[in-house]
Order: sequence, then structure tokens, then C-alpha cells
Amino acid sequence: MLITAIQKNFLETIMLLNQLDSKKYTFCNPELSNATIGEHIRHIIELYQSLIEHYDSGIINYDKRKRNIVIQTSINEAILAIESILAKIDLPNKELQLEDGVQKTNFTIQTNYFRELLYNLEHSIHHQALIKVAVLKYQDICLPENFGIAKSTIEFKSKCVQ
Repeated sequence: MLITAIQKNFLETIMLLNQLDSKKYTFCNPELSNATIGEHIRHIIELYQSLIEHYDSGIINYDKRKRNIVIQTSINEAILAIESILAKIDLPNKELQLEDGVQKTNFTIQTNYFRELLYNLEHSIHHQALIKVAVLKYQDICLPENFGIAKSTIEFKSKCVQ
């Protein structure tokens, strides 16, 4: 169920990417404090990459992610990175250590793979909501109905309608 939700979330992101051109992808949006859509996409991707890359070692540190500029400047590279994540993400749950800090470890806490997948999914939805703010000015882009909306919000709104 969690893997399916992540796959759906990434497929929605790919749907968006397929509608963007390079200029829109790399445009510094005032609505995003002059960040680009590409920067937000890279950020989403790199947290998942970090989790998968360090799964075997069992020590995850999102602060030490690579920050690959090519992903934020090339739509094709972003899609390839997403496809790579989707091909590798379905791993068994296991205990992990989550570290904080770049130069030195500030703290380490116990976590597990599924909990980190859930964190990454919620984090991705949050960044999609930000991206949506920048994309709404483009009338030629069609986003999925629930793009950037948390599952709990969707469920809450559906109860209010009834």
C-alpha cells in the first residue's frame, strides 16, 4: 500500500514534468522565494535516493545528500532518477538509524525503512504543493486533481462533502 502510494505520487510528478519545458523547469519563481521547480523536484528525488542508497548500511542522513544540479536543470535526468527510484524502492522493512548533521552528527535516532518511506512521501506531497503554487500561472499545464494534497486532507474533505 505504501509503495503503491509512492509510485502514484511519482507518476503524478512525471505527468507534470512531461508538460514542462526547460524554461519553466528552471525559472526562478517569485512565489517560491526565487527557487525553481527543478530545485524542488531535485530535493524530493534526493531524499529518496539517500534512503535507498544507504539502506544496506542502515544509517540514513538526509543532510549529506548529493545535491545533483543536473537533476534540477534537466527534466530528462529528473525522470530517469525517478524511474531508478521506482525500480529500487520495494525493499523489506528493517531497522535504521537516522543521523542529523553535515560536518558532525548532532544526533542519531532509531527509525525503520517504512517510517522513512512514509516521511519521504509526505515530504514529496508538501513540495508538490509548493510546486503547484508556481505551476498555477501556466494555463497549459494540467495537474492531477489531488496533486500536492495530503491523503489526510483528501479524506477530511470527502467526509465534509457527505
